[in-house]
Amino acid sequence: MRLNTSSLSTLVLLAIASLSTTSAASSSSQFAVPRRAFVSKIDTKEQVVSQLETSSSSLLTNTRGGSSTDDAATTTMAKETGLPPAAKLLIGAGGIYGAFLYYGSLQEDVFRYTAADGTQFKQAWFLQVLEALANVLVGFVGMQLTGATKNIPQMAFAISGASQVSAKACTSLALANGLSFPVATLAKSGKMAPVMLGSLILGGATYTLREYLQVALIIGGTAVVSMGKKKGGGSASSLMGVAYIILSLVLDGVTAGFQKRLKAETAKAGVKPKPYDFMFWTNLYMCLTAMVISGGLGEVGTGLAYCAGNPEILEKIIKFAICSAVGQSFIFYTIANFDPLILSTVTTTRKIFSVLLSIFLKGHTLSLTGWTGIAMACSGILSEMHAKMSGKAKAH
Repeated sequence: MRLNTSSLSTLVLLAIASLSTTSAASSSSQFAVPRRAFVSKIDTKEQVVSQLETSSSSLLTNTRGGSSTDDAATTTMAKETGLPPAAKLLIGAGGIYGAFLYYGSLQEDVFRYTAADGTQFKQAWFLQVLEALANVLVGFVGMQLTGATKNIPQMAFAISGASQVSAKACTSLALANGLSFPVATLAKSGKMAPVMLGSLILGGATYTLREYLQVALIIGGTAVVSMGKKKGGGSASSLMGVAYIILSLVLDGVTAGFQKRLKAETAKAGVKPKPYDFMFWTNLYMCLTAMVISGGLGEVGTGLAYCAGNPEILEKIIKFAICSAVGQSFIFYTIANFDPLILSTVTTTRKIFSVLLSIFLKGHTLSLTGWTGIAMACSGILSEMHAKMSGKAKAH
């Protein structure tokens, strides 16, 4: 079964390579990149990826000064130097796949771990402190190497960071309260649902029938998967876990609004943050928010004590945090060399493989109904990806 999954990964990478070659060949005439309707992740990372894609579009057209035509030509020349596009894609996509597939596996291991005394790790906010801290350190180094942007609107970053870490913590709490990793991952892929609902109610936005069907497939498929687990295939998804994943999706919608405000605030201040500026400042406020909440809940002391008494889980948590930071760096590398559409394709397919690997390697046993749900949800995810690749996805 691992061999089949590896073969599928190879086919996806080849398909993306073909797409990137076409994109590179027509970069001067197709420089404007359509905004993504939504991108999948449990993580992950999903909100940060959205921010990075937005910032990359601004960087490509504004960081050098001068006309957009000159910038496009300069960017094209930069992309044509050094390694060939196929090699760069293998590095970027391979790094994202490797880091975040392992990231997802470790996240599941952390919350499925059971100590000798029967206790489990429940300190989700403490975990967010450690993950954000690793990203802060890497972001700081990257910011020093690429040059820090001055006069960044701190309040906008603080609000965005606080909402992002709250969404991530709720996802971890869903796992800690019995929701299976495949169900949580597929559910997070439906994050466009609260965004669409908020836009319909507050903004009067309109959506195509295809977009409604895509979201319906993802949400419906996730529900079918949650009900299609065979007895003995692991703990059933708890109601508390479902509540936390729904709250995480709501916070995703809130975060999307804060990110729009962040973009407006930086534009108003005449500031164009670079990718590592986003990584450092966002994760700094994520870390500070998580520290305050975990400290108030007493998770810092209990989390440290649990890790000290169980070195096995401490090793997993450290690797988990490192994978998050390394994965972010590969995201920046991909953004610097390819259009955001390529990154969207990589992260979307990565999430699907995370679900499949979890099912095959972690002992999740699904009935025919469960596999039908997997097919439904993946169809919705791939349909959105195809819409963006075809240039038909609607920007909101």
